[in-house]
Amino acid sequence: MSLETIILAAGKGTRMRSKLPKVLHKVGGKFMIQHVIDAARNAGSEREVVVIGSGAELVRELIPNVEFVLQEEQLGTGHAVLSAKKSFEQSKGTVLILCGDTPLLTGTLLEKLFAAHKDSNCAATILTAEMPNATGYGRVIRETDGTFRKIVEEKDATELEKKIREVNAGVYCFDVQKLFGVLEKINNDNAQGEYYLPDALPILMAEGEKVGAFSAEYADETLGINSRIQLAAVDRIFRMKKNRSLMNAGVTIVDPNTTFIDSEVQIGQDTVIHPNTYIEGNTIIGEDCKIGPNIRFTDMKVGNKVTAQFSYCHEAEICDGVTLGPYVHIRPGTTIGANVKIGNFVEVKNSDIGEGSKLPHLQYIGDTDMGSGVNVGCGSVTCNYDGKQKFRTKIGDNAFIGCNTNLVAPVNVEEGAYIAAGSTITKDVPKNNLAVARARQTNIEVWNDKRK
Repeated sequence: MSLETIILAAGKGTRMRSKLPKVLHKVGGKFMIQHVIDAARNAGSEREVVVIGSGAELVRELIPNVEFVLQEEQLGTGHAVLSAKKSFEQSKGTVLILCGDTPLLTGTLLEKLFAAHKDSNCAATILTAEMPNATGYGRVIRETDGTFRKIVEEKDATELEKKIREVNAGVYCFDVQKLFGVLEKINNDNAQGEYYLPDALPILMAEGEKVGAFSAEYADETLGINSRIQLAAVDRIFRMKKNRSLMNAGVTIVDPNTTFIDSEVQIGQDTVIHPNTYIEGNTIIGEDCKIGPNIRFTDMKVGNKVTAQFSYCHEAEICDGVTLGPYVHIRPGTTIGANVKIGNFVEVKNSDIGEGSKLPHLQYIGDTDMGSGVNVGCGSVTCNYDGKQKFRTKIGDNAFIGCNTNLVAPVNVEEGAYIAAGSTITKDVPKNNLAVARARQTNIEVWNDKRK
């Protein structure tokens, strides 16, 4: 039996108080709707159709590899699903209906729901959850033998029904051909004047079809987001799960409560992550590293046995054995070679730093190709910008750059060259030469101090 998916993502998300469509807010560093799409695919979905409305063009732009259907007016969940009817005219099998604001859904949970739906021979199966506090949810009413009877919205529930903690999670499996037939029979005779998807269930049952209910093992996997407060709560749950997953895989996280790791991040065995650390995007970190405290890595590739603290690094590569920090900024396009030492207050941008080189403190290195074994003295700068264009600096293996040197690009300091402290280098320095580029010191014994 094939599985296809409809994802409802047309709502305005009024309570988010945001110019951004609700489903494009991020959880664990990824758009919440992308989490939902990934969960569907992990459950075996062969096609995903996203129903969009508010902020439609931005959703189209940022969410790849899905089909889109526009819901011109937002008239309820039933109307949203009906908007996708033409996309499923040739479909057979099962359609999974999800909400784009439920980013904690997992492929494992949806796969179990799909399996239960297939095994039960039901026309529809709803996902339910046992909520500690069911306020605001539609309650699931079962027969004495445990089979599904109906959903009662809270405003219509009796006091006894309000005590039920099993709720409708807003996730459904439907026989695709039976679904669209009953959707056209639901009405909007309710307080909101909207067409609700759950209203399709009693119509199916009245026509002699079976409706099942499958309960999620972990209720938090079904949580939806309607406000910034709920966004923060769900993000927290997601990140703690990510941290537990990494710790179970052999990563030490000293304080999970102050460690923020995005969904796609990979970290190797026996790496230690210290507090107040943010690891974002598609960062990959190797084994036996010591990362943090106070690190932010975004889209980084980090080797093995790297030590880094109090630094911000993004869209760059750090090779094995590097020592980094404190107070270092590694900018995009940079590769830091193996066993390089970068000390305090150093910025490196769009540069290749060769193996074993040292940038101990107070340097700006931009647009530079640096060889191996280079030592750069305190306060040295590559002057790479003339106000209009950027130029590159080349430094050969084993060169020594004295303190407070300015390298005015384009310039080539060849292998083994030595530059005296305080020099401003505007011409190439040949191999093994000593370059001195500073005015001769003059001491004036008698002079008029205008400050006095």
